[in-house]
Amino acid sequence: MNLTFTAEEQRFRDEVREFLAESLPDDIRQRVRLGRHLRADDHLRWQNILSRQGWLAANWPVEHGGPGWGPVQRHIFDEECAAAHAPTVVPFGVNMVAPVIMKFGTDEQKNRYLPRILDNRDWWCQGYSEPGAGSDLASLTTRAVREGDHYVVNGQKTWTTLGQHANMLFCLVRTDPVAKKQAGISFLLIDMQTPGITVRPIVTLDGAHEVNEVFLDNVRVPVENRLGEEGQGWTCAKFLLTHERTGIAGLGHAKQALRHLKSLAGRIEHRGKPLLEQPSFRLRVVKAELELMALEVTNLRVIAAARDGGAPGAESSLLKVRGSELRQELSELTRRALGPAAVAFFPEFLYGDEPLDEAHAASAAASAQYFNRRKLSIYGGANEIQKGIVAKTILGM
Repeated sequence: MNLTFTAEEQRFRDEVREFLAESLPDDIRQRVRLGRHLRADDHLRWQNILSRQGWLAANWPVEHGGPGWGPVQRHIFDEECAAAHAPTVVPFGVNMVAPVIMKFGTDEQKNRYLPRILDNRDWWCQGYSEPGAGSDLASLTTRAVREGDHYVVNGQKTWTTLGQHANMLFCLVRTDPVAKKQAGISFLLIDMQTPGITVRPIVTLDGAHEVNEVFLDNVRVPVENRLGEEGQGWTCAKFLLTHERTGIAGLGHAKQALRHLKSLAGRIEHRGKPLLEQPSFRLRVVKAELELMALEVTNLRVIAAARDGGAPGAESSLLKVRGSELRQELSELTRRALGPAAVAFFPEFLYGDEPLDEAHAASAAASAQYFNRRKLSIYGGANEIQKGIVAKTILGM
C-alpha cells in the first residue's frame, strides 16, 4: 500500500490551486475565511463557476457529465478547496441524491434530473429525519397512500438543511404500514412547489436559519417520481448514506481550523508570552495535531484501498466519529484561545458585508462556529450509531 501521491496527482493539485486562485470570487473567499454566513447567491455563483469548469460533480462518472475523478483526485480537490476558503458544495443534489438516481432511477429520471443538478437549475434538500425518527430512521411515520397515478403524502420532516432555498425534496415515506419497518418505506422525489408543503425555519444556537421543519399535508406526488420500486426506499437510503459519509471526516476543514488556531495562539499573549507557549494549552494543541495526522493517514489508507478497487465500509464510520470530534475540539480550543472576546455575538457581522479587522473578525465568528460545530457528531448518523457499526463490523462485538 502506497500512501504517497504520484507526480501526476501532484500536478493535479497544482492545477486545482491555480484554478482556485484565479476563479474563486474574492468576496466569497473572504466570507468563508472570516466565518460569515453564506447567502444562497454565494453558493450558486460558486457552483456555477465549478459547473462551467466541469468540476461541480466531482464524484460523477464521465457518462453523466462528471470529470471521472478517482478517490485520490476528489480528496485533493476537497483539501485544496478548504485551504483556499472555498464554499463547500451544497451536497444534497450533486453528492447525495444524484448517485441514487444513477443507481436506481429509470432512464427518464436520469435524463430529467441529472442535467438539472449539474447546471444548478434544481436545489435539492433531504427529507429523512422526523421529530420521532432521527437516528432510528426506520421508525419514520410520514405516510404515502397511493391513489391512482399519485401518492398522497402526509407527515413532517425536520432538520431539513437549506430547505428554504430548495425547489426539490428527496423524501422517505411509509407506503406499507403493515410490513416490517424497513420493508414498508419508499423513496419519493417531490417538487417543493406542490400545494400542501410548508417550510418553517428552525433558528439554531448560532443564530442561523440553516435548518427547517417541512410539513406535508395531502401532497400529491406522481408515482413516476418514485425512485426504485415501492418498498425499496430503505435500500436507496442506505446507498445514499454511504455517499453522505464520503469525506465526512472534514479533513481539509480540520487542517484549516488547526492553522487558524495556531495563528491565533501564536499572537494572543497570556502572562507575558504567546498562548501557544503555555504548557497546558500547547499540550492540547499538540494532541489535536497528532490526532489530525493519524486521521489523515487513516483517510489515505481508505483512499488507497478505493484507488485499488476496494469499497469503504465501517471505516467511513470511524472517520466520521474521529473527524467530527476533532473539529469540535479545534473549535473549543479556538474559543478558549480568544477567552472573553469569544463570548460576544455579532449577527450583523455574520450576515452583513461591513469590513472588520482581523482581531475582531476572529472574535465575531468564534461563538457562532463553536455552537454550530455541536451538530457534527449528530448529522450523517449520530456518533453513537457509528460507534455501534464499528463495534459490530470491525471488532465483532
